[in-house]
Amino acid sequence: MNSKNLQLIVAGFGGQGVLFTGKLLTYAAMLEGREVTCFPSYGAEIRGGTANCTVIISDEMIGSPVVNKPDVLLIMNEASMERFVPRLKSGGLLIMNSSLIKNLPKRQDLEVLQINATGMAEELGSSQIANMIMIGALIAKTGIISVDTVFNALGDIIPERKKGIIPVNQTAIKKGLEEIRIENAVKKPQTCLPAGRGRRG
Repeated sequence: MNSKNLQLIVAGFGGQGVLFTGKLLTYAAMLEGREVTCFPSYGAEIRGGTANCTVIISDEMIGSPVVNKPDVLLIMNEASMERFVPRLKSGGLLIMNSSLIKNLPKRQDLEVLQINATGMAEELGSSQIANMIMIGALIAKTGIISVDTVFNALGDIIPERKKGIIPVNQTAIKKGLEEIRIENAVKKPQTCLPAGRGRRG
């Protein structure tokens, strides 16, 4: 995985913080002086099913915000899995919320990381921060941006009246980060790397 350039699609259903995830990653990359684009999906698609956001982070000028074959998918639910996995490039990374996705993809040319994001978020008090668990996993696996920069970005983009939610969001990011770092430290040679408590056998 190239830690300098990344094409990413985040996808899930409305209410899972998909668009906020894209916004946070975009702002954090900007704080690091990177070139970045963010292309969110709005409208009826969000209300009726999957919401998605395409993010490109690069050290070079970005010619187009359109991504046909992303390097990484951050997938929050089953419907998004079915829709976007066919587009992931060969050898790409799929980070999937195993709390809500029952089956692994049929493709054999991907690196698949399962993380019980919703379950871990519920342990922290709110399923709505599952996207922060996923961000932590992304940072741990790709190193595309630093966790400290993401924390700074949180403080900048969360409105003043909601500043009280920053600590639990930071805790969720740390939890996702630590789960993957622990998994990487003890992993065995295999394609699918489950992470987080409540993992499926």
